[in-house]
Amino acid sequence: MAAKKYLTLNNGRIAETSATVQSAGAADDGKIVALDSSGKIDSTMLPAGSNSDSVVVPASEALAAGDVVNIWDDAGTARVRKADATAPGKEAVGFVNAAVSGGDAATVFFEGSISGKSGLTPGARQYLSDSTPGAITPTPPTTAGHVVQFIGVAINTTSVSLEVGEPITLA
Repeated sequence: MAAKKYLTLNNGRIAETSATVQSAGAADDGKIVALDSSGKIDSTMLPAGSNSDSVVVPASEALAAGDVVNIWDDAGTARVRKADATAPGKEAVGFVNAAVSGGDAATVFFEGSISGKSGLTPGARQYLSDSTPGAITPTPPTTAGHVVQFIGVAINTTSVSLEVGEPITLA
Protein backbone atom coordinates (compact mmCIF):
# COMPACT_ATOMS: atom_id res chain seq x y z
CA MET A 1 0.00 0.00 0.00
CA ALA A 2 1.37 3.41 -0.96
CA ALA A 3 2.02 5.74 1.95
CA LYS A 4 -0.41 8.62 2.41
CA LYS A 5 1.67 11.77 2.89
CA TYR A 6 1.16 15.46 3.55
CA LEU A 7 3.38 18.49 4.01
CA THR A 8 4.28 19.95 7.40
CA LEU A 9 6.28 22.95 8.54
CA ASN A 10 9.15 21.98 10.86
CA ASN A 11 11.42 24.81 12.14
CA GLY A 12 10.65 26.92 9.08
CA ARG A 13 11.25 24.10 6.58
CA ILE A 14 8.66 22.14 4.62
CA ALA A 15 8.82 18.39 5.17
CA GLU A 16 6.86 15.41 3.92
CA THR A 17 5.11 13.41 6.68
CA SER A 18 3.25 10.09 6.51
CA ALA A 19 -0.37 10.02 7.65
CA THR A 20 -1.37 7.36 10.20
CA VAL A 21 -3.43 4.37 8.98
CA GLN A 22 -3.36 2.37 12.26
CA SER A 23 -3.12 3.93 15.69
CA ALA A 24 -0.57 2.82 18.28
CA GLY A 25 -2.52 4.70 20.95
CA ALA A 26 -1.41 7.81 22.84
CA ALA A 27 1.91 7.91 20.97
CA ASP A 28 -0.04 8.92 17.84
CA ASP A 29 -1.69 11.95 19.50
CA GLY A 30 -2.15 14.81 17.02
CA LYS A 31 -1.31 12.80 13.90
CA ILE A 32 -3.43 13.09 10.75
CA VAL A 33 -5.60 10.08 9.90
CA ALA A 34 -5.35 8.28 6.53
CA LEU A 35 -7.93 5.89 5.14
CA ASP A 36 -6.88 2.24 4.80
CA SER A 37 -6.78 0.21 1.56
CA SER A 38 -10.56 -0.34 1.73
CA GLY A 39 -11.16 3.41 1.86
CA LYS A 40 -12.28 3.32 5.51
CA ILE A 41 -10.88 4.51 8.81
CA ASP A 42 -9.10 1.67 10.61
CA SER A 43 -10.92 0.52 13.76
CA THR A 44 -7.81 1.34 15.87
CA MET A 45 -8.59 5.02 15.23
CA LEU A 46 -12.04 4.83 16.83
CA PRO A 47 -12.91 5.16 20.52
CA ALA A 48 -13.43 1.99 22.57
CA GLY A 49 -16.94 0.61 22.19
CA SER A 50 -17.62 2.29 18.83
CA ASN A 51 -16.14 -0.37 16.61
CA SER A 52 -16.48 -4.10 16.11
CA ASP A 53 -14.89 -6.51 18.52
CA SER A 54 -11.20 -6.42 17.56
CA VAL A 55 -7.69 -6.29 18.97
CA VAL A 56 -4.31 -5.18 17.59
CA VAL A 57 -1.64 -7.89 17.88
CA PRO A 58 1.85 -8.20 16.35
CA ALA A 59 1.91 -10.66 13.45
CA SER A 60 4.45 -13.50 13.70
CA GLU A 61 4.27 -14.06 9.93
CA ALA A 62 2.99 -12.27 6.83
CA LEU A 63 -0.82 -12.19 6.72
CA ALA A 64 -3.02 -11.51 3.70
CA ALA A 65 -6.28 -9.55 3.80
CA GLY A 66 -9.06 -12.03 4.57
CA ASP A 67 -6.86 -14.60 6.34
CA VAL A 68 -8.49 -16.53 9.16
CA VAL A 69 -6.09 -16.25 12.10
CA ASN A 70 -5.02 -17.70 15.44
CA ILE A 71 -3.68 -15.78 18.44
CA TRP A 72 -0.92 -17.62 20.28
CA ASP A 73 1.48 -17.17 23.21
CA ASP A 74 5.07 -16.38 22.20
CA ALA A 75 6.95 -16.51 25.54
CA GLY A 76 4.30 -14.40 27.26
CA THR A 77 3.55 -12.09 24.31
CA ALA A 78 0.40 -12.44 22.22
CA ARG A 79 1.09 -12.91 18.50
CA VAL A 80 -1.17 -13.58 15.53
CA ARG A 81 -0.58 -16.13 12.75
CA LYS A 82 -2.58 -17.92 10.06
CA ALA A 83 -5.03 -20.46 11.47
CA ASP A 84 -4.35 -24.03 10.35
CA ALA A 85 -6.51 -27.17 10.59
CA THR A 86 -3.65 -29.69 10.20
CA ALA A 87 -3.26 -30.18 13.98
CA PRO A 88 -4.74 -28.88 17.25
CA GLY A 89 -3.33 -25.57 18.54
CA LYS A 90 -3.76 -23.28 15.54
CA GLU A 91 -7.55 -23.03 15.45
CA ALA A 92 -9.22 -19.85 14.16
CA VAL A 93 -10.30 -17.06 16.52
CA GLY A 94 -10.92 -14.29 13.97
CA PHE A 95 -9.70 -12.72 10.74
CA VAL A 96 -7.70 -9.80 9.37
CA ASN A 97 -9.01 -7.27 6.83
CA ALA A 98 -5.62 -5.93 5.78
CA ALA A 99 -2.34 -7.54 4.75
CA VAL A 100 0.55 -7.13 7.18
CA SER A 101 4.18 -8.22 7.24
CA GLY A 102 5.62 -10.38 10.00
CA GLY A 103 6.37 -8.21 13.04
CA ASP A 104 3.84 -5.52 12.07
CA ALA A 105 0.66 -4.78 14.03
CA ALA A 106 -2.42 -6.64 12.75
CA THR A 107 -6.01 -5.80 13.63
CA VAL A 108 -7.81 -9.08 14.39
CA PHE A 109 -11.61 -9.00 14.10
CA PHE A 110 -13.72 -11.41 16.14
CA GLU A 111 -16.99 -10.59 14.36
CA GLY A 112 -18.13 -9.30 10.99
CA SER A 113 -17.78 -10.31 7.36
CA ILE A 114 -14.63 -11.70 5.79
CA SER A 115 -14.56 -10.13 2.33
CA GLY A 116 -12.32 -10.49 -0.70
CA LYS A 117 -13.04 -14.18 -1.28
CA SER A 118 -14.15 -15.58 -4.64
CA GLY A 119 -16.25 -18.44 -5.97
CA LEU A 120 -18.25 -18.95 -2.78
CA THR A 121 -21.75 -20.43 -2.90
CA PRO A 122 -24.19 -18.21 -0.97
CA GLY A 123 -25.52 -20.10 2.05
CA ALA A 124 -22.69 -22.70 1.99
CA ARG A 125 -21.01 -23.51 5.29
CA GLN A 126 -17.27 -22.73 5.39
CA TYR A 127 -14.59 -24.50 7.42
CA LEU A 128 -10.97 -23.88 8.36
CA SER A 129 -8.74 -25.30 5.60
CA ASP A 130 -6.30 -28.12 6.30
CA SER A 131 -4.51 -27.56 2.98
CA THR A 132 -3.88 -23.79 2.98
CA PRO A 133 -3.11 -21.96 6.26
CA GLY A 134 -5.37 -18.92 6.78
CA ALA A 135 -7.90 -20.13 4.22
CA ILE A 136 -11.46 -21.42 4.32
CA THR A 137 -13.09 -24.27 2.43
CA PRO A 138 -16.64 -25.56 1.95
CA THR A 139 -15.35 -29.11 2.58
CA PRO A 140 -14.48 -29.98 6.18
CA PRO A 141 -11.23 -31.91 6.79
CA THR A 142 -11.50 -35.72 7.02
CA THR A 143 -7.91 -36.69 7.92
CA ALA A 144 -7.29 -38.20 11.37
CA GLY A 145 -5.53 -35.72 13.67
CA HIS A 146 -6.77 -32.71 11.68
CA VAL A 147 -9.26 -30.21 13.06
CA VAL A 148 -12.80 -29.55 11.84
CA GLN A 149 -13.78 -25.98 12.68
CA PHE A 150 -16.84 -24.18 11.35
CA ILE A 151 -15.89 -20.61 10.33
CA GLY A 152 -19.16 -19.21 8.99
CA VAL A 153 -21.64 -19.07 6.13
CA ALA A 154 -21.05 -17.55 2.69
CA ILE A 155 -23.38 -14.56 2.39
CA ASN A 156 -22.56 -14.02 -1.29
CA THR A 157 -19.86 -15.15 -3.75
CA THR A 158 -17.15 -13.02 -2.09
CA SER A 159 -17.98 -12.77 1.66
CA VAL A 160 -18.39 -15.00 4.71
CA SER A 161 -20.22 -14.04 7.90
CA LEU A 162 -17.83 -15.04 10.70
CA GLU A 163 -19.34 -17.46 13.24
CA VAL A 164 -16.31 -19.33 14.61
CA GLY A 165 -17.30 -22.74 15.97
CA GLU A 166 -15.72 -25.04 18.54
CA PRO A 167 -12.86 -27.04 16.93
CA ILE A 168 -13.11 -30.85 16.83
CA THR A 169 -9.97 -32.97 16.40
CA LEU A 170 -10.66 -36.00 14.21
CA ALA A 171 -9.74 -39.49 15.48
